[in-house]
Amino acid sequence: MPEVVRRPLQVRESSRRTLDQRLAIRFPWLGAAGFRLVTALPPSSRIRQAGLQRTIRMAIEAYNRRDLEAVAVAFHPRLEYYPYREFVEAGLAEPCYHGPSGYRSYIEATYDVWGTEVRLYPTELIDLGDRLVLLADMPMRAQGSGIPLAETYATIATIKQGKVIRQQDFLDQAEALEAAGLASRERTPRGG
Repeated sequence: MPEVVRRPLQVRESSRRTLDQRLAIRFPWLGAAGFRLVTALPPSSRIRQAGLQRTIRMAIEAYNRRDLEAVAVAFHPRLEYYPYREFVEAGLAEPCYHGPSGYRSYIEATYDVWGTEVRLYPTELIDLGDRLVLLADMPMRAQGSGIPLAETYATIATIKQGKVIRQQDFLDQAEALEAAGLASRERTPRGG
C-alpha cells in the first residue's frame, strides 16, 4: 500500500488571486513546474505537505469566489473530469468532461441549479502520492426555492506532470474513500 498522509485543511472565508496564481494563469508551465517539483517528493516530506496544503487551499478559495480560471490552471489539457454519479444518473450532467474548458462548462451549468453560493469547506486532505483525496462540507441551497441541502463532498484527483489529469467527485465521502482504497472507518475526526 502506498504511503498515506492525512492532514486537516481549512480555507479563508474571503480571498483574492495571489501573485503565484496570476503568474500560473499567464505562464501555465511555471505553475506546473513548481507543482511537479513538490509532488516529486515523498508524501511524508514536510515541504511536499506544505506545498500541497497551500496549493489546494488556494484552489478551493478560487472555487469559492468563482474564479474558475484560477482553478482550471491546475488541470492537465487532457483532464478527465467525472462529476457526481448522482447527477449523471439524474440526467443533470454528462458522465465525463474533457479538459479545463469542459470542467468550466460543467461548473457554470450547475449555477442554474444551485446558484453561485455553493462553497466548499474542506476538512481533510489525504495524500496518496500520485492521487489526492479531498474531503469537505458543501452546504447548498436550491436555486429559486432556497431549500437548504447539507451535503458532503469528496474528490479524488490524479496528478500527472504537475497537473490534475483525472478528477472524480463524490457526494458520499465513504464512497470516495473506498474508491481511493481507504476504509471509511479510517476517517480522521475534524480538526485533527
